[in-house]
Amino acid sequence: MSHRGDAPLVAVVGVTGAVGQEFLSVLSDRSFPYRSIKMLASKHSTGKRLNFEGNEDVAEELIPESFNGLGISDRQEGASCDSRSESRGYGSYQAWVGEGALIANPNCSTIICLMAATHLHRHAKVLPMVVSTYQAASGAGAGAGAAAMEELEQQTRENDMNVKVTATCIRVPVMRAHAGSVNLQFEMPIDEDTDTARDILRDAPGLVVIDDRAANHFPTPLEVSNKDDVAVGRIRSDVSQDGNYGLDIFVCGDQIRKGAALNAVQIAEML
Repeated sequence: MSHRGDAPLVAVVGVTGAVGQEFLSVLSDRSFPYRSIKMLASKHSTGKRLNFEGNEDVAEELIPESFNGLGISDRQEGASCDSRSESRGYGSYQAWVGEGALIANPNCSTIICLMAATHLHRHAKVLPMVVSTYQAASGAGAGAGAAAMEELEQQTRENDMNVKVTATCIRVPVMRAHAGSVNLQFEMPIDEDTDTARDILRDAPGLVVIDDRAANHFPTPLEVSNKDDVAVGRIRSDVSQDGNYGLDIFVCGDQIRKGAALNAVQIAEML
């Protein structure tokens, strides 16, 4: 990672949590340039030691003065990439435009879904869209995600192998990665039989198509855990609609990585 004099000053808030730790991983993986980096956390996590790129840092308590010198204040002067749920009410990428921009990272399930739906929308305008999400334990949010993962891990270890289990085909009990079943209705016909939808999705950046009906191989949360790309599959016409105006797809993506940390870092890279 470079430390150029003209590189941005970076602060990671909630650095001891699951998303905060993923932020550090993504910053390092993508060699994101920074002049300096502040490790900020809630009061009860203050003082925790963190190892980042061979250096030991200490989590500082998040207070209003934490952003002094970063170009960000209570009035949102400067720019920040915010993944907190309370900021998402401002919309997707742009909350304020120009100097003094707060860029609110969308909800993780929204990011994963739109990685596929947006490219189809550009081809044949989406009218209504119906989405059902299947969310991983780590998506429990602010402090609860880590506890939920620990609980799931403990329950997995304690499972009696003699217990007979029946399960649905959607493998939800995983540590990370959300899934969504998406029904799209278009303004123009989109014919699945011509592979139009698959071609659009295969060419989309950040998206991988897993749709092998012969081998019964479709996206699962396990396959996209710790991955940058969102997976899409089960691509088929909505036979309840006439005229090929409807399409069903299934998407999976790591909601900690692409659904939070990676997406925010990619926005920062664009800035």
